[in-house]
Amino acid sequence: MENKKTAPKKVQKRTFIGEVTSDKMDKTIVVAVKRVKTHPIYKKQYSVTRKYKVHDDKNQAKIGDVVEFVECRPMSKEKRWRLKTIKK
Repeated sequence: MENKKTAPKKVQKRTFIGEVTSDKMDKTIVVAVKRVKTHPIYKKQYSVTRKYKVHDDKNQAKIGDVVEFVECRPMSKEKRWRLKTIKK
């Protein structure tokens, strides 16, 4: 039997797009991600907003910018996301 070395499987990391709502912390921004859900019984659509704390190493993003961020290792108690690009 041969020991075949296989390349580790690359994990698809989650990415989201949202709007920056706060940039007052150092190297951290708060991003609100809005999505539309449908109620399972009444079939009515409603919006749900969730806030994420995102690591912004260079303090580039400002309030109102639309940004894309990706999952990463935990950087603090609540910060598990890293800024990828600024859309606007």
